[in-house]
Amino acid sequence: MLRTEADLIALLRRLDAPESPEFPPGYDHRATRALFDRLVERLEADFATPCWADRHVQDASLHGRVEIPASATKLGEQIVVSVSNFGSMAVIAAENPGVHTDTAEAVEEGALAPADLEAVERALTELGYVVLPEELLTRPYDGVNEGFASYYGDGLPCEWWIRYFDYL
Repeated sequence: MLRTEADLIALLRRLDAPESPEFPPGYDHRATRALFDRLVERLEADFATPCWADRHVQDASLHGRVEIPASATKLGEQIVVSVSNFGSMAVIAAENPGVHTDTAEAVEEGALAPADLEAVERALTELGYVVLPEELLTRPYDGVNEGFASYYGDGLPCEWWIRYFDYL
């Protein structure tokens, strides 16, 4: 399902829990992990290769990440999928998060093949994940969790990326 930027921003704000930086209220680790494991299996099948998956994330809003090896992609760059503990949200990045502002830039710069991007997006959406553009998550956090309001000290807020996809 296509979502507008306004829809995605509303989702970020709706999932933002003031009392919980790592997990949303009612978080079900088993269900989140089972879905993540299905994602890893799906990407391994779609790209016909083992994918490294970080399942040992602690003290984070990030649930896990999957790396599709460069040797399995059309342009020879790894693809990283980061999955949040919140709302089945996911981000796709060519090479590594933060290298490109978003997947469109990665495609334009020759780091991500459209066919590979489509395969990853299809896997995510068919499993029920909401795919967020990385660029949206680089905006300053302006949510309800006071701990993030001065995350860097001196009253400087963190970014939405840290709120949902990083170590805390």
